[in-house]
Amino acid sequence: MTPEKIKELKLFANKGRMYIVKETHEAKSGHPGGSLSSMDYMTYLYNEEMRIDPKNPKDPDRDRFVLSKGHCAPGLYAVLAMKGFFPEEDLMTIRKIGSYLQGHPNMNTTPGVEFSTGSLGQGYSAACGMANAAKNVLKKDINVYALLGDGEIEEGLVWEASEYAAHYKLDNLCIAVDVNGLQIDGWTKDVMNMEPIDEKFASFGFNVVKCDGNDYAELEKAFASFHAAKGSGKPTVFLMKTVKGLGVSYMENVADWHGKGPNDAECAQALEELEATRRKLEAEGPEISTRAETVIEAGKEEE
Repeated sequence: MTPEKIKELKLFANKGRMYIVKETHEAKSGHPGGSLSSMDYMTYLYNEEMRIDPKNPKDPDRDRFVLSKGHCAPGLYAVLAMKGFFPEEDLMTIRKIGSYLQGHPNMNTTPGVEFSTGSLGQGYSAACGMANAAKNVLKKDINVYALLGDGEIEEGLVWEASEYAAHYKLDNLCIAVDVNGLQIDGWTKDVMNMEPIDEKFASFGFNVVKCDGNDYAELEKAFASFHAAKGSGKPTVFLMKTVKGLGVSYMENVADWHGKGPNDAECAQALEELEATRRKLEAEGPEISTRAETVIEAGKEEE
């Protein structure tokens, strides 16, 4: 991946993070933490990986993405708007009465949304059905992707779906778990410790890929591993280590930002930090890092 491409992706993700802050501030509610942590994954997925056409969103041969952790809709909406599925200015209508952008994605009203999600685990199950239909019924080369939270995998439905994916040899299925270590009630290790996650998925027959979900070079390698496993009969899972709230210093690794919107002062600070990140990215040369990170810490001036 060239430095120019990395910069392009990072700038896209940074703009998406700005929209997440603006959306949740405008709505005075929502889920910024997990949306911010998974923005780099969705940025890579929609710009480098999936075969999609915003001008033809119902193309029967398109790849599919299901946001199983549907509460992170602010991030998905930002990406869909920036890719041209609907106008970017509509993002500010999120969670308002009459808007097609509700707190959780609705496949019946929102262009680009493949499945209505919110009840944890169900989106992943639907993705398994899509993958089975594509591979074993239609016999088409269609890939299906799904994003889960590490708190979400506490749901028993997730493991029933994994059993299904392995049984039907869905090697066209690529799921990702956003392992940011936090859920609404605190650290996942304290609420319900699911480790070792890798051994659990491996025991179901998955191709398990551990990576830094905020690093584009590692995401590139992870998707390469998925494509290398095509034909093996093994579904793929990415276990992506991420930082919850990445990009906004006071939100990083703070469980309280799982599900609330920033107030006026918090919004202003977040946007100031993200603008500083944008300026730094614009100025960076050929040695640009492949990893997303926060430019300034809370209360400190940019150097």
